[in-house]
Amino acid sequence: MKVSEIFTSVQGESHFAGYICTFIRLAGCNLRCTYCDTQYAYHEGNEINLDSIVYKVIQAGVKTVEITGGEPLLQEDTSLLIEKLLDEGFRVLVETNGSLSIKGIDKRAIVILDIKTPGSGMSDKMDFSNIDYIKQDDEIKFVITDREDYEWTKEIMSKYELAKKSHVLLSPAYGILDPQELIQWMLKDKINARLNLQLHKYIFGPDARGK
Repeated sequence: MKVSEIFTSVQGESHFAGYICTFIRLAGCNLRCTYCDTQYAYHEGNEINLDSIVYKVIQAGVKTVEITGGEPLLQEDTSLLIEKLLDEGFRVLVETNGSLSIKGIDKRAIVILDIKTPGSGMSDKMDFSNIDYIKQDDEIKFVITDREDYEWTKEIMSKYELAKKSHVLLSPAYGILDPQELIQWMLKDKINARLNLQLHKYIFGPDARGK
């Protein structure tokens, strides 16, 4: 598999924010979001076999693992990697950009489905059939760049009744939308979603890698 980096740090997002986590960042992505903070993962990476990846994760000694990217579902062996890690007793999070089907992901894994808003420039690439495969323990994330994104997100949440299906996360795009502004909108609407700040950026800075 082509791997951009493997590292252990604090989980910055999702319901697992604040916990220690080992990250497997796979290389390659089929989208080009306007606010992308991991452009180095578009192409940069090294070929590592599955067993070596699993060994590195075991050596890290942390029970929570996130497979991310780039876009991890682009690589055909990702499903097998997920299964191997689950069989080793790890809690596995899979963060995916919403454009590829999650149907084949092992049901024991926790999917973090990123539904791209108009501000990303990629909202037309979304595969909304993924919502049919979302589990209660999974998470659906929207990165919000402005009020238009927020209103669009509310429409999608209502149309697909997302709050009944899974955890919904609203993340202000770092350096683009002030979190205070987003939380004011959420408070006014009493929206059934969780504010999702990227803790790692506030702790280590927005340009830190392997953090």
